[in-house]
Amino acid sequence: MYKIKKRLEISAAHKLSLDYESKCQNLHGHNWVIEIYMKSQTLDQNGMVYDFSLINKKIKKALDHQYLNDVLPMNPTAENIAFWIADQLGEKCYKVTVQESEGNIAAYEREE
Repeated sequence: MYKIKKRLEISAAHKLSLDYESKCQNLHGHNWVIEIYMKSQTLDQNGMVYDFSLINKKIKKALDHQYLNDVLPMNPTAENIAFWIADQLGEKCYKVTVQESEGNIAAYEREE
């Protein structure tokens, strides 16, 4: 099994829709740290699991310096951002972690 990990840093804003009072319901931003894990039994014709530059094009370009409420089709929590990223990259993406601040990290991991 071949595996790769891509680490991205993005700046983006969002506000959360919640069923309780929270300061996160107000517009605010984070310097997010995203780690993307991909795997494959075989390498593609270029000898790669997935081209790192394609991850940048699909994910960083879509999220960096954006208002995430306009990008994601769901409430832009760290958990939903992790799921959205995995969904954009397909089955080879088996795990995504999203750190919105020091000590606050969410992950999405596909079931095997």
